[in-house]
Amino acid sequence: MTLWIGLTGGIGSGKSSIAQMFAELGVPIIDADAISRSLTAENGEALPAIRQLFGNEFFDHEGRLNRIALREEVFRRPQSKKQLENLLLPLILNKIQQQKQQLTSSAYGIIDVPLLIENPVFKAETDRILVVDVPESVQIERVHQRNGFSDEQTRQIMATQASRCDRLLHADDVLDNTHNMEEAKIKVARLHQYYQSIAQSLKETA
Repeated sequence: MTLWIGLTGGIGSGKSSIAQMFAELGVPIIDADAISRSLTAENGEALPAIRQLFGNEFFDHEGRLNRIALREEVFRRPQSKKQLENLLLPLILNKIQQQKQQLTSSAYGIIDVPLLIENPVFKAETDRILVVDVPESVQIERVHQRNGFSDEQTRQIMATQASRCDRLLHADDVLDNTHNMEEAKIKVARLHQYYQSIAQSLKETA
């Protein structure tokens, strides 16, 4: 039995860097964002349904999805956002479940889902939830440095995600990622040992 840790955090929290630290320790990572990108990449499984739902104007002449145009559409129209989620989420969930079945020999694994709290179907695939947490001011500053977004643009994105309070209420474990990478690596190493011990206990009582 594999212990599955749901990893989540708001934009600018450094969640992807934390996932990479776990991967460097040999922990298998199931990346929901990577799955989503593969579904909408060239010849991706979701493209025919997206074309049917949104129309040809969201594709270039070679049949590739115009991600920028689609992103603007879902930010502008909540109904479009809901339609895209209803299309993609079952496909992403299915891929996550497939990958879990292929990793049953691992003591524990990470399911990296940005919108884990917002989507109970993903939460149901996990045994524990690890929230990467930073103050909102740090999120805004990091996104500005990384993407050049204004404070207002970042706040608009944050408003589409679970609040910091909501994430912390759902957390079994919290990793404060406010400071430097070296400190984060120490915290990840501690959590690695902790999750291994939980997995071992579950194996012994199974």
